[in-house]
Amino acid sequence: MNKKLAILTVFLLFAVPATAETVLVEAGRDATLIEDPDGARANGAGPALFAGRTSQSRNGIRRGLVFFDVAAAVPRNAVVEAVSLRLYHLGGNDSTRTIRVHRVLSDWSEGPSFAGGGGGAPSLPGDATWLHRHYADVSWVRPGGQFAGRPSAAAEVGPSGVYTWDGSAHLVQDVRLWSHVPARNFGWVLIGDEETPQNSKKLASREHPDAALRPRLEITYRLPGRP
Repeated sequence: MNKKLAILTVFLLFAVPATAETVLVEAGRDATLIEDPDGARANGAGPALFAGRTSQSRNGIRRGLVFFDVAAAVPRNAVVEAVSLRLYHLGGNDSTRTIRVHRVLSDWSEGPSFAGGGGGAPSLPGDATWLHRHYADVSWVRPGGQFAGRPSAAAEVGPSGVYTWDGSAHLVQDVRLWSHVPARNFGWVLIGDEETPQNSKKLASREHPDAALRPRLEITYRLPGRP
């Protein structure tokens, strides 16, 4: 083999693109932040997450928290190319509302409180509440959670069914960060319409009895140098 041919062969070997791989990641924990001036209401183990505003005249805001263990599913040297967050709206409110996804900036725990509805249940040790990252010892920097001001993605949610948050460079950036620096992965918060009463969306949580409806994160990535 002459020198030019050898160089061309090496070039072609390294130029072969890596094959893309796709993984589905289940939520590792989730919870609903129930607006309450004392942090006395929570919902960590219920079958649904809530985002938006309820019909209550006071303390009606609800925000969903969801965490995926990206580092356990994606190799650290992987190049993340696409991300799609899938949530299932259980219905009860068919009006179309935007739900934004923001990256959470502080750690939080799921907690054992259980409620089937948006009113929540009395807070228990370890719950994430409107005031607490871990009830009742560790607080958020400000009530309602600590998260990036810029949304990572947004989607219009209407009648019951599956909805996806994808096609966003910021969503991909979040997952890239979490795959390389797992210590900075605190998940996302779901922010709905917090101005208009009676528009809260009810989304299946990881505890929902139908496993097919639970939150899923689809990640497509490539491994450098793998043909």
